Amino acid sequence: MRSKVFYLSVLFFILVGSLSSCKAQEPRIQSQWNGAKVAFLGDSITDEGQLKTQDIYWHQLANILGIKPFCYGISGHQTSHILGQAEKLMAERGQDIDAIIIFIGTNDFNGSIPPGEWFEEEMVETNRNGTLMTLKHRVPVMEGNTTKAHINRFMAYLKHNYPTKQIILLTPIHRGYFNCYETNIQPEESFANPIGLYIDDYIMVIKEAADVWAVPVIDLASLSGLYPMEPEHARYFRESGMTFKYSASEAAAGKPGTEQGLEHHDLLHPNTDGHLRMAYALAYQLIGYPPHF
Repeated sequence: MRSKVFYLSVLFFILVGSLSSCKAQEPRIQSQWNGAKVAFLGDSITDEGQLKTQDIYWHQLANILGIKPFCYGISGHQTSHILGQAEKLMAERGQDIDAIIIFIGTNDFNGSIPPGEWFEEEMVETNRNGTLMTLKHRVPVMEGNTTKAHINRFMAYLKHNYPTKQIILLTPIHRGYFNCYETNIQPEESFANPIGLYIDDYIMVIKEAADVWAVPVIDLASLSGLYPMEPEHARYFRESGMTFKYSASEAAAGKPGTEQGLEHHDLLHPNTDGHLRMAYALAYQLIGYPPHF
């Protein structure tokens, strides 16, 4: 009898533990995004190698909204690289994706990529109300090393290959001082880049792209609340508690070291708390959009 009671008690606790485990895996916010397969394209802030943990914003969105994320972001990439990321997405997953989120622009600012123009115009004859007329006609700029031309190329690819998928753009967040090694020192955002433009100019380009290509844009620059220009916000960036020394050889290889060298300061890349804050800002915005059509 005691043995039967003992085994029943053990079974009860196993069942309770299983239920608790299942409950812990439930998304924190129930929404239409639960179970959605979402691809993330972008730069170092999206590249999971930056934190080497599951604390990056799209991992957090998996916990908050229950999405199934697929990351294609690569550190250092600019808008010119997003087409390649999109092609890799197509090669690996085809149409087996619900939504595509693109977080890009900050490296165009740092790389002094000219914004350029969205369209080029020419005069073309057309029939308007039964009368042949020569009117101004515009086409998207697809050539040249400008941010808008790069966006036109990757958005044309996405619109052509994923006409039934949700595509969302994210603006770059604010930029603080970044010092990785002697040849990679980036001033904070109160300085213009060498062609005289501020990060605001590139944020505006992403906002304009949403109108040009008929996709939603989530303005993380404002909605995340992250402001590394204020010392108290260092707690949200890797500056807080993370300094390293680099040797010349390690710097060239992009590897952290311990030899005498230049101290590393990072108020550009969010830390775990910063990514969590971005994730919640994104989550409550995403609830307003369908993950698929």
